[in-house]
Amino acid sequence: MFNLFKKTARLKDYSFLGVDLHSHLLPGIDDGAKSVTDSLALIGEMQQMGFRKLITTPHVMSDLYPNTPETILKQYQLVSDALAGEPGITAALHTAAEYLLDEQFGQKMAHGELLTLPGRRVLVEMSFISAPPQLDEYLFRLQAKGYRPLLAHPERYLFLRESFRRYFDLKERGCEFQLNILSLTGYYGKHVRENAFLLLREGLIDFLGTDLHHRQHAENLRLALEDPAIAKALRKMEFKNSELG
Repeated sequence: MFNLFKKTARLKDYSFLGVDLHSHLLPGIDDGAKSVTDSLALIGEMQQMGFRKLITTPHVMSDLYPNTPETILKQYQLVSDALAGEPGITAALHTAAEYLLDEQFGQKMAHGELLTLPGRRVLVEMSFISAPPQLDEYLFRLQAKGYRPLLAHPERYLFLRESFRRYFDLKERGCEFQLNILSLTGYYGKHVRENAFLLLREGLIDFLGTDLHHRQHAENLRLALEDPAIAKALRKMEFKNSELG
């Protein structure tokens, strides 16, 4: 935990975070980077924006992206080998995963197949339509196994905003929150942007992440650095990104 930056009208870069914990930089296994060339270009752009460590998190969705530790680690090694030939890229690359809380998630948990962030944090996401019926059970079982659930982009679950107390309930159940920087720009729409700022004002956000998939996301992340409203909101907050190394 730390103070972010001096009072300025805009952000210089994202070095105040240092670590990004949510991105899709491994090629060909989800809706992120399409090739190793894409991966290297996106990693280079994130380094230019001030990140020194990137923990990429491929989707694990049973129906759409049925990734396993083996498929993820194979592509991670492929990109790591390519980075060895790019002396200009010094940002450290690591991998975990972003797990959809679908019906098969319980099996993955039972079989010990989870790729985690530092501190045994498990990055999870939900449907944008409704919470899974097993949500409370999954959170309990994760913690019983010594994991720390970390909910990706809670601001995008607008069904929770309709019963805002539910956000506090999830925090009380031991769930940390990671907000997408892109949400603050309006990239996902007006209502998500409003919800993102509200969650910040309520002090509910633990981590900021990029959720970067492609070049357009990188361009919007650069635009966010120019937005005084975003700088003002973040200046009041402290985040835990530094705990991830």
